[in-house]
Amino acid sequence: MEKPWLNEYPPGVPATLDLDPGESVVDIADRAIRRFADRPAFSNLGRTISYREFDALSRRFAAWLQGLPGIVPGDRIAIMLPNLIQYPVALLGAWRAGLVVVNVNPMYTPPELEHQLNNSGARVLVVLAQRAGVFAEIRSRVGVRHVLVTGIGDMLGFLRGPLVNLVMRFVRRMPVADVPGAIEWSAVQDTDPGSYRPVSLPKGADLACLQYTGGTTGRSRGAMLSHANLVANIRQINTWFASRVVPGQEIMVTPLPLYHVYALMCNCLCYMDTGGHNLLITDPRNLKRLIAELRSCKFTAITGVNTLYQALVDHADIRTVDFSSLKLTSAGGMAVLPVTARRWKEITGVMIHEGYGLSETSPVVTSNPVTLTEYNGSIGVPLPSTIVSLRDDAGAEVPVGEAGELCVLGPQVMLGYWNDTEATNLAMTSDGFFRTGDIAVMDERGYFRIVDRKKDMIDVSGLKVYPNEIEAAIADHPAVAEAACIGVPDDRTGEAVKVFLVLRPGGKLSVEEVQKYLRKSLAPYKIPRHVEFRDTLPKSNVGKILRRELREA
Repeated sequence: MEKPWLNEYPPGVPATLDLDPGESVVDIADRAIRRFADRPAFSNLGRTISYREFDALSRRFAAWLQGLPGIVPGDRIAIMLPNLIQYPVALLGAWRAGLVVVNVNPMYTPPELEHQLNNSGARVLVVLAQRAGVFAEIRSRVGVRHVLVTGIGDMLGFLRGPLVNLVMRFVRRMPVADVPGAIEWSAVQDTDPGSYRPVSLPKGADLACLQYTGGTTGRSRGAMLSHANLVANIRQINTWFASRVVPGQEIMVTPLPLYHVYALMCNCLCYMDTGGHNLLITDPRNLKRLIAELRSCKFTAITGVNTLYQALVDHADIRTVDFSSLKLTSAGGMAVLPVTARRWKEITGVMIHEGYGLSETSPVVTSNPVTLTEYNGSIGVPLPSTIVSLRDDAGAEVPVGEAGELCVLGPQVMLGYWNDTEATNLAMTSDGFFRTGDIAVMDERGYFRIVDRKKDMIDVSGLKVYPNEIEAAIADHPAVAEAACIGVPDDRTGEAVKVFLVLRPGGKLSVEEVQKYLRKSLAPYKIPRHVEFRDTLPKSNVGKILRRELREA
């Protein structure tokens, strides 16, 4: 197939990468630790650890795991933590012990947690103390043998009291529960790191983590990501952004949760590879505290989703932040709205570089080149060693400019879904491409634009309507803070367009005004027949608006 995107590659970025299939993430970590031993690695709530300390802490955690009865390499360990220093320590420690990491959202309800623990077969759970009660409700129904409980302040020392209070809003409705037999984090701290036995270290082909999908079509599935998958994506991303990164000098702000594949890769692992300093934000919803963190250092990069960037540009304190050191703003997870991108650049002087990825692709598939100076509304072009093919329902490639399902081939594509051969087979084409379920269009230069999720398309009298287009159009209205669009049943047209709106403080709009505003930019069949005003919209753990919940309401 033609690859017009190669002409858009920044200077020095090759079409393909020479990857070592045997390399593991532990290998990458060990090289970074040797090279950047005395550089800061992670900061959280006032505590900073160097790469040397990170090494010792992860070996201590690995030694603790090796001392647990019945735990052997290949077993799964579930990590159910927000952004605390304990997270990267447990992550690397688990890999040093040869275990497979299962990332778990600490906001899960008991049924959600029960499904993920049983599906993964996790034998060890690391859980935030304030969420241990969720596990206690399901303990008798899962196979977890060892539970490690840690509190927000366990790594903070003398700073613990005042700073823990600053993030208690994150857990204010989550009482600490007694879990019989649970182990306190102090047990890890008391373990001799010298007792760690570096045997059975993972290889490239070994499973690194089970990254569970959002479960938009039922129960979530575990995407099996190997060490080689993760290493490949680290190499792809860091090659792509090499001109914006000085090894050992970067400070990355990490407001998105590390248990989500986006931050896990683009913040934690990629910046670890280059000796970067990750500033971990435990509760990004506390915008005043987040902005205070932004003022505290000369950060050079930040990742986020559209809702986070929109909330920041809307906050009165954002103009008190010094953005003079910022070199890279990355966005993914959902479409960046033009109005958000425009306001971010006006305030910071830096454009938002939008990319695209999924749990099943480790995650990054495409990104806009760093040589761009203006936001273009696309998800960019495929990364090195990545092929993207747009296909119709029959599996045939569609012409340039026409919409088709985005399919991916590359070294970052998962091994398959955990214990689900049928789902794996349905997700793959006969020639080895992964079907993403996203509908996209490619232009003549090789830039891709997501027009919507395959299942989110609205069929109005046989005409396709893409919710993203409606949302972007109404988001330009000065009274609108957030928008979400879905299709609803209609006796006459099969489906009709419905839009949900959250207005800005003091904003006023009527249904008729919304429709009149949209008629200036949209064809008549795209105009919402139904408009509902709400105080809030349902969102995922990373701030992505959940159309599925709106459809089910």
